Amino acid sequence: MESVYNLADMPSNEEKKISFREERIAHWDRVAKGPRREMGRGYHKRLAHMYRMVIPEGLRVLEIGCGRGDLLDALKPSDGVGVDFSPEMVREAEKRYSHLRFVCADAHDFRLEGVFDAVVLSDILNDLWDVQQLLRNLKHCIGDHTRIVINNYSRLWQPILSRAARWGWITPTLEQSWFTREDLQNMLHLEGYEVVKHSSEVLFPFEVPLLAPLANRFLSKLPGFRLFDLTNMIVARRLPPAPRVGDSMPKVTVVVAARNEEGNIPELFRRIPEMGGGTEIIFVEGGSKDDTYGAIERAIPEHPGRKVRLMRQPGKGKGDAVRTGFAAATGDILMILDADMTVSPEDLPRFYQAVVEGRGEFINGVRLVYPMEKQAMRFFNLIGNKFFSLAFSWMLSQTVKDTLCGTKVMTKKNYDRIAANRSYFGDFDPFGDFDLLFGAAKQSLRIVDMPVRYGERTYGDTNIERWKHGVLLLRMVVFAAKRIKFI
Repeated sequence: MESVYNLADMPSNEEKKISFREERIAHWDRVAKGPRREMGRGYHKRLAHMYRMVIPEGLRVLEIGCGRGDLLDALKPSDGVGVDFSPEMVREAEKRYSHLRFVCADAHDFRLEGVFDAVVLSDILNDLWDVQQLLRNLKHCIGDHTRIVINNYSRLWQPILSRAARWGWITPTLEQSWFTREDLQNMLHLEGYEVVKHSSEVLFPFEVPLLAPLANRFLSKLPGFRLFDLTNMIVARRLPPAPRVGDSMPKVTVVVAARNEEGNIPELFRRIPEMGGGTEIIFVEGGSKDDTYGAIERAIPEHPGRKVRLMRQPGKGKGDAVRTGFAAATGDILMILDADMTVSPEDLPRFYQAVVEGRGEFINGVRLVYPMEKQAMRFFNLIGNKFFSLAFSWMLSQTVKDTLCGTKVMTKKNYDRIAANRSYFGDFDPFGDFDLLFGAAKQSLRIVDMPVRYGERTYGDTNIERWKHGVLLLRMVVFAAKRIKFI
């Protein structure tokens, strides 16, 4: 018997979308009225902890698919807005958290006033009709510094979760989309977003003393075990538009920590380039055994066309010098340049351009790509740098190929955000490199490596003590791992 299809009776894509939406609203309305499933409590508790590590308290936070509002409340926002398409879920959320705002709307086409600091998409993408439409719609309420934080179930857990829902152990769901991390990264890319970092979390989703902390804090971060983590977490940002012709160019402050660098001062004045809307040079001198301070003092009137300031360092270490210079800086973009010029000052415009064009938010110099001059770095220093690069890339969930290159560049706004949250780590870093990298990672800034050629010193000796400082660096790695990775 021949089948006959009447195309006029087939539902359109829009009709399918409406049916999909109505079915899910009805489902989540029933869930809202039903009993809470306690089995998933351990998972949601751990998830809230991970979100708090990415989103500091006191921000403007938007959560799409907020459900009863538990996660949004846990983040302690200054202004928290939850969006959900289930009227019953919104009613429950309003009863529980009257200090937060809740909106009953579809994620694909809602409209809100203002810009948020963070947008949360927790276990929601797999229940949507069109993820890309949501990502497109979000652009009306996010800015250059907004972070979009996503988590979704790992595909490996699909059969386990499907059966658990069927048996009533966890909240029941309708048919889900199961995305890999690569799927989500690709959809973000297509809609003009960039992944800042990603991780896998929650190896053991149950509240069992000792076992749950061991599995989720430590084992879930290790190779092999990570494959079995329950959820994938992504932090993304919107790619900024390219600067337009005629836009005013940002001003620059170059901070030079100068200790025992008397012989390099004339060349620094000559070689540091003018960039953007103008370049301010801040020399911070401290503890020199030669006449570094006097050399800078004498050079300033010899260069009347340059904006130069000279400061005495109040404390010790390069980190203290950099923090002193950055606190006094007036530029829109902040740069660190080592006074030994082993990284060429002529490379600084490339760092500037990378920030201005939005290629990254924290541009980190890398000495380990191009061949070095023969005496630029001792063998054991090279081995140590390679070790720390691997450790940091794993710990920060971003590629950092060279942690100890002195040249680092960021906007003043982003540095102020790092400085405002410095208490989380403390002033533990005498070098300044780790302090900035840890702070950038904690703020989910996009760290981008900039390859540079590393040259030999032409004056003086290094201020680095290989073994003493190597032990100190290891201690800082262990400390940071506790605060960033094993949390």
